[in-house]
Amino acid sequence: MSKNFGYSWLIGGAQGTGIERGASIFINSVAAAGYYVFGKREYYSNIMGEHSYYYVRFDKKPIRSHVERYNILAAYDAETIFRHSTEALPEAAIIYNSLLKAVRLSEIPTIEKRLRNEISKKFNLEPNKLNLSLILEEAEKNGVKAFPVDYTEILTTVSKKTGESLSELTIMNNIIAVASSLALLKLDFEVLVKAISKTFGNRKRVIELNTLVSELAYNQVNSKGYSNEFNLSLPKLENNSKRYILNGNQAVAIGKLAAGCRFQTYYPITPATDESNFLEAHENIEIKEEISNLINEEKEFLKTEGSIVVMETEDEIAAITMATGAALAGARASTSTSGPGFSLMVEGLGWAGMNEVPVVITLYQRGGPSTGMPTRNEQGDLRFAIHAGHGEFPRIVLAPGDVEEAFYDTIRAFNYAERYQLPVILMLDKFLANSVKTIEKIEANKVKIDRGTILKEDELLKLKQAGKEYKRFEFTENGISPRVFVGTNNAVFWNTGDEHDELGHITEDPIIRDKMMEKRMSKLLTASKEIPMEEKLNYLPATKPEITIVSWGSNKGPILDLIELLKDEGIEVDYIQVRILNPFPANELRGLLEGKRWVDVESNYSAQLAGLIRENTGLKPNYYIVKYNGRPISLDELYIAVKRTITSEAPTRQVLRSGA
Repeated sequence: MSKNFGYSWLIGGAQGTGIERGASIFINSVAAAGYYVFGKREYYSNIMGEHSYYYVRFDKKPIRSHVERYNILAAYDAETIFRHSTEALPEAAIIYNSLLKAVRLSEIPTIEKRLRNEISKKFNLEPNKLNLSLILEEAEKNGVKAFPVDYTEILTTVSKKTGESLSELTIMNNIIAVASSLALLKLDFEVLVKAISKTFGNRKRVIELNTLVSELAYNQVNSKGYSNEFNLSLPKLENNSKRYILNGNQAVAIGKLAAGCRFQTYYPITPATDESNFLEAHENIEIKEEISNLINEEKEFLKTEGSIVVMETEDEIAAITMATGAALAGARASTSTSGPGFSLMVEGLGWAGMNEVPVVITLYQRGGPSTGMPTRNEQGDLRFAIHAGHGEFPRIVLAPGDVEEAFYDTIRAFNYAERYQLPVILMLDKFLANSVKTIEKIEANKVKIDRGTILKEDELLKLKQAGKEYKRFEFTENGISPRVFVGTNNAVFWNTGDEHDELGHITEDPIIRDKMMEKRMSKLLTASKEIPMEEKLNYLPATKPEITIVSWGSNKGPILDLIELLKDEGIEVDYIQVRILNPFPANELRGLLEGKRWVDVESNYSAQLAGLIRENTGLKPNYYIVKYNGRPISLDELYIAVKRTITSEAPTRQVLRSGA
């Protein structure tokens, strides 16, 4: 693949026909052969029918991003080829169902009118005259090899051998596409068999059927000599290291288990629900120990014994208030949501802020506003997360950039919440939530559990014996008052949504209001002083940088891969990843950015991080690279955009527009 992008595979079909499962089998196969993988899933918000696709990039070295080009396209419907035929790399291959060649563009109702018109105009044919055969002929003129596979022959053979209904076997079109791709890449068949077993667990009959279908697909591809016509191969590599494949939802969920989270609430919403579903499936310590073995193979992976309660609530208001109640009672508690749900949580967020409750909110960003694009990517909630709520109250906002940081920052989120007694918002986006990545061993003991200042019963008893009252909201120099759990003996205090005094009694006294407001807000100054630089931001310096890239969140992956590509060309760039967005690391950023030529990279319209930097430091980027069409930033498009800024050929603002 050009520009050392590694290898890229794309599978596509109708939503609900097993795209994700097929991609999972391909990923497990490639990983078992010793390759690093990165997978990016795209799907519509409907349940069935619309186009769904999955890019998988793989290489001998670690990779962190996707490219929107492919070496192999595995399509088991015509729409996938109509949509993606022009994304082929030189000497790429398209694997397709041989029965589809006569399908016309006009027969595909799920292709948008805009795209249908573009395809029709390109070929100068009406949609009812443009069939898949003509699309494939055009692709072959451009050096792409098209390999028809007889899906019906394979499934008919399986039906005869097993007695299974042919109509019910069509769900296995995905494994035909996967197996044909791996046969084309000359992957050892036994590696695929092991991947099938891993994917389906103890479902013996399903494993047998998928293995049989795969064997027939391998035989057909090899008997037709396709693998000899394709110049890429996938030899098995030696791999002595422990590697695992996780997505962002799973990393956060496992991070919560490792952090000792004991209560999780949620109301179903994309893309946040997967995190809670994972936790629901791993609520007890026995299964959590299995996670421990999977990730770390050491019992100390989990910090505490016990189980987690996961509660699906009637709405998002109930979700945050229930989690807040659990936190008041002493549990490490959290809730998980996306933009529309977070909007509903804001009143509860303000109550937690007023009462200094250490609750964690995982906020998965998606395309907005309103319902927006529920299954598409965006980084549009940054300013909302920092300012959500009427009035002013402190909260910490942090945004991990990859799967590993999602795990570690989840543990830190609970530490920050309890140390500073305030809500903490952990921000991810759909791209990070749903993308899978090869990672090395995760070690939970890298982050020490910190529960903050908690008074025990004997300390409270001493206060009582000395004739002193326990003051839950006691004025302190650093803004942090000693905390006790609701129900603790010898501790009486009040919680209310109103302004209050040190005991929690409602007051509108202007002097107390000033002191209480200043006490709460001073927590941000305390946190800013105490949180170390390496938790606030990542800085990857270069000896002689041509430009400095500044970004946040899931853009980290493509940026790091870009840096390696440019280094191979003799081009050096600096990279600053802002991880804590509130309290904002203004002094640290000012010291790193003053006097530099820099470009801001974000997945939103208004470059929200750049605005915060200018607001807090007075510094403005020389260039902006933004994307907001619902698809994440790919390595190949970022490469082109950054190269343009380095050569000063770029406009001040570049908008990236790739994505099917």
